[in-house]
Amino acid sequence: MPPTLHVCVIALAIVVLLCSTAAAQNAPSPGKYFAITVVDDETDRGVPLVQLSTTGRISHYTDSNGIVAFYEPGLMNTDVHFLVKSHGYEYPKDNFGYAGVTLKTVEGGSAQIRIKRVNIAERLYRVTGQGFYADTVLLGRKAPISQPVINGLVIGQDSVLTTIYKGKLFWMWGDTTRPSYPLGNFHSSAATSLLPGRGGLDPEVGVDLTYFVDQTGFCKGMAPLAKSGPIWLGALLTMTDDGGKERLFARYINVDGTMKTLAAGIAEFDDNAQVFSAVRELDLNAPISPEGGPFRVIDNGTRYVHFLPLTRTKDDTAHLLDPSSYEAFTCAKPGSRLDKLEIDRAADGKVRWDWKRDAPALKPNDEAKAIENGLLKPEDALFHIQDCDTGQPVGYHSGSVYWNAYRHRWVMVMLQLFGTSVLGEVWYLEADTPLGPWVYARKIVTHDKCSFYNPVQHPEFDKDSGREIFFEGTYAAWMSGNSDCPTPRYDYNQIMYKLDLSSPRLALPVPIYAIPNDGIPDRFAPLQLVPDRKQNPRIAFFAPDLSGVGTVPVYSKNGALVVGDSPGAKPEHPEPVEGHEPGEGGPIFYALPAGATNPPATTTPLYEFLRDSDGRHAYSTDASWSAKGFHRSERPLCLVWKDPMTVSIPIGRYTADPGSKTQQ
Repeated sequence: MPPTLHVCVIALAIVVLLCSTAAAQNAPSPGKYFAITVVDDETDRGVPLVQLSTTGRISHYTDSNGIVAFYEPGLMNTDVHFLVKSHGYEYPKDNFGYAGVTLKTVEGGSAQIRIKRVNIAERLYRVTGQGFYADTVLLGRKAPISQPVINGLVIGQDSVLTTIYKGKLFWMWGDTTRPSYPLGNFHSSAATSLLPGRGGLDPEVGVDLTYFVDQTGFCKGMAPLAKSGPIWLGALLTMTDDGGKERLFARYINVDGTMKTLAAGIAEFDDNAQVFSAVRELDLNAPISPEGGPFRVIDNGTRYVHFLPLTRTKDDTAHLLDPSSYEAFTCAKPGSRLDKLEIDRAADGKVRWDWKRDAPALKPNDEAKAIENGLLKPEDALFHIQDCDTGQPVGYHSGSVYWNAYRHRWVMVMLQLFGTSVLGEVWYLEADTPLGPWVYARKIVTHDKCSFYNPVQHPEFDKDSGREIFFEGTYAAWMSGNSDCPTPRYDYNQIMYKLDLSSPRLALPVPIYAIPNDGIPDRFAPLQLVPDRKQNPRIAFFAPDLSGVGTVPVYSKNGALVVGDSPGAKPEHPEPVEGHEPGEGGPIFYALPAGATNPPATTTPLYEFLRDSDGRHAYSTDASWSAKGFHRSERPLCLVWKDPMTVSIPIGRYTADPGSKTQQ
């Protein structure tokens, strides 16, 4: 090297070193940042994904602890106004309509902002991506997870599924982005974590993921099943074979650049190679295939795996690998397909709903299309999903269903299609069977023109016997139509939520059944209090069985329904007691007062009828009901919720698998 060039190189190196040293010296130390913590005013927990914006449009977003580490040259040790904004949360507006607060940004100082949660569900933390606890780390504080800034070189990850496999929780995602290039892993990604109580973190705190990675440290493709095109895994399911060995299966699909499906099948996880290998090809024209988050159900003593509420096969490896054994609860004729739908009808023209092979299940949107095309009448439909207050239909996109021990029911966390956002509104429903009745829903998470798609429950995280459940979904700008939606670090990643099923804000109308007694409707109970469920009792009306906002309890006393306070215990979930009337000692259900102001459009009066000869009472939502000797009271007893169901569901057949809390 020539001497002059050598000198120049040395000089350049010195300049670079001095600049680097100066930059390092100018970088704020943890003690220089102004720490802003945003907390939920109901729980005092830090709220992730809160946007704090200065008047100069500099935006910061709280990390998973609800923290922003603020340091901005020129804006320190002075008054700075921050606009406060977050999906599903509110902050008071001033007289000029600004929802914000002015803070003195003292170096090394701190401030707390309290915001009101509109969402019923509580946002907890981000599960995937980069910078989960970036601001916490900048402040020199300890984060609750072992890798708080990046894990598996994951920048973004969508559409999660989980199952318990060999004592750990096995996680699987769709596409994954990375730091080194805009395109990442399109052959599915996976990780494991320890279960709560078995070395894993409390699900309220976080999840420590151990990714399956390649030689670069980036999470590797778990499904090397095709030479080209993305490969997505779904319907993740653990099975135990006849020899007692646990085996892990998933459905795979291979698509091309236009998203056309090229191939589909069932793959099995190879513990040695730590990837999935194809074990069964599936017919792309078959009407039923494994999808969604499988769960287990017992139908009249036979164990089944449900892929969706309306599709299933028997719970063993042989049937899983035999697509001809798959069944759908459907009104379609065997042999028909959704694009050439034929309705199965009896000789009298009545639509026949039953479990059938070689026939497609009709999701709510399929039913709506069949009604629009004149193939079904609205009263023939199985799904009647609607806002429990307004009665407006809630368009179904996808849902996650599991048995909940606290509610004694199947619960669904459902994504709405074309709500106040295209794919960002999440609703909660309950039903007495996996098939339904899926009727009344309540919104639990909302987004302002951003997406939150493919929500999935984590029953393995349930707390207090299922009183608190946990679910997550993919937060993204995708399909939002909102150019302002991409959120630094959060975009295209998973966010965890917690839902308290005992919240009065959540209380939903559930089926209240008439218990046969001489044909006179005088005894009622939710399903868990019906003495003989296998008789498929008739739904009389809907009403909450938990106290809700503005509701009053309804008791049974001396053969009559009594509205209002009553002495004695009020168990939230009374079980049937031999020799006692349903609801004795506690409310049978909750209702709205008969004189309620502006009652929900979904409610209807419940009338009381009295027979003077013996003082017997009867009750009906039909004001014209009549029986010999009975006359109707002048005023309704209370307001209950309408029953839109006409399809008969075999109520008494289904129970959860008692061998597994999580049905996994």
